Amino acid sequence: MATLFFGKAKARPAGVEPRTAIIDIGSNSIRLVVYQGPARLPAILFNEKVMAGLGRGFAETGAIDTAALDLARMALARFAAVAREMDVAALKVVATAAVRDAANGGELLAEARAMGLTVELLSGEQEALGAGLGVLSAIPEADGIVGDLGGGSLELVRVKDGAVHARASFPLGVLRLPALRGEGARKFDRAVDRLIAEAGWEGAGAGLPFYLVGGSWRSLARLDMHQTGYELPIIHQYEMPPAAIARLSRTLAHISKSTLRAIPNLSSSRIPTLGDACALLGVLLRHLGSSTTIVSAFGLREGLLYAALAPEERALDPLIVAARDEGRRLGRFPEHGDLLDGWIAPLFEGDGARLTRLRHAACLLADVGWRANPEFRAERGMEIALHGNWVAIDAAGRALVAQALFTSLGGGLTSPDPLPALAGAAELKRAVARGLAMRLGQRLSGGLAGPLTRSALRDEGEALALTLSGDDRALYSEAVERRHKALAGALGRPAVVRVG
Repeated sequence: MATLFFGKAKARPAGVEPRTAIIDIGSNSIRLVVYQGPARLPAILFNEKVMAGLGRGFAETGAIDTAALDLARMALARFAAVAREMDVAALKVVATAAVRDAANGGELLAEARAMGLTVELLSGEQEALGAGLGVLSAIPEADGIVGDLGGGSLELVRVKDGAVHARASFPLGVLRLPALRGEGARKFDRAVDRLIAEAGWEGAGAGLPFYLVGGSWRSLARLDMHQTGYELPIIHQYEMPPAAIARLSRTLAHISKSTLRAIPNLSSSRIPTLGDACALLGVLLRHLGSSTTIVSAFGLREGLLYAALAPEERALDPLIVAARDEGRRLGRFPEHGDLLDGWIAPLFEGDGARLTRLRHAACLLADVGWRANPEFRAERGMEIALHGNWVAIDAAGRALVAQALFTSLGGGLTSPDPLPALAGAAELKRAVARGLAMRLGQRLSGGLAGPLTRSALRDEGEALALTLSGDDRALYSEAVERRHKALAGALGRPAVVRVG
């Protein structure tokens, strides 16, 4: 991703991945994120931002004001020190619209160089490419328009078939919008219309989703979740149709800042930009013709990581990569999840690609509740599935993985809240069967590989048959028999054991 940072890295224990980091100098905020883990989807070790507001007042003066420069200097000095202390092996520092366009942007670049930081000044097109790749890294099947709303600019990107296509950058960042909107709603609409039309984007999103990137738009989604009483506080892949955006616009016209500040997880630093961000989004949806909006938790920084990967690494399923890593860290036997999935797969041959990958993810996580208090293993498994830092999975998918884990870890056949609000009853019932199959495999094998490789589980139509080798007949204890019968009962079959 970048050259070695701060000299020779310290020796790491075998098998421990190096730490990488990105400092993103944006028009609204400056952020340091430190990563470690699988290259396809590394975990975040550290994440801190400073709302420096480099783009504030830019529309009037064309320069970064002194107070913002001072905040930026302090932020960069701290972030450079943190990266040293964390033994970051590779650091990438990027700057976007405010530094790019400001008359005194070079002053901040010189300050960064004096701290030993080499800043890459991204063009608008590079910003757009990064945002598009970030969405694709987290939603590989994305097909629509990505909108990345920053402090100084708005990037639009067409994504389809795992690739970035047309892209453009517009001077419509949230710190520039107040001046534009100050001339009235009609003039604002016409100004955005002119920019979109001249760039050839009018109607470009007809019937397609609009993927939302940027803190202000994510905060809009937080507000909508609160207003609608949404059951799952996960922002990634949260959907808002145009009618929801119109409703939010009406709400923001009269709601007080104190009420907004009381909303859980709504960043107070984003509150001043919500009205402008919502107004811009409403205009864009009309001109692009987009059918709905989908929030992406990933954007420019994740796109920079994704761009550095080899093609074979990009092709990996990020949900499976993350679930395997989590299972490896929290489970007992690293290879067990893949084996368990293969063992129960014959029972679910009718599952399409979506359910097959969700089943695989559940099996990779089958052991994550093992170290929890035995009274709460099922709840622990469900919590990890619902609230884990997963991507490439929607709310219904999280619920189906959660149901399988809840049942597998001894929670029973019921669907506790909020699962019924997130997925359909028929799909949850099928997830219960997957959980019972996982539970049988776990008990039979003791979490080990050998018994799974020497046995087979088949739905023969008239019976649910478990075939064991002769030497493994002793593994079929009363506890295993109970789980075999429970699964068979859920599938409407008698349980049969075959030896040989």
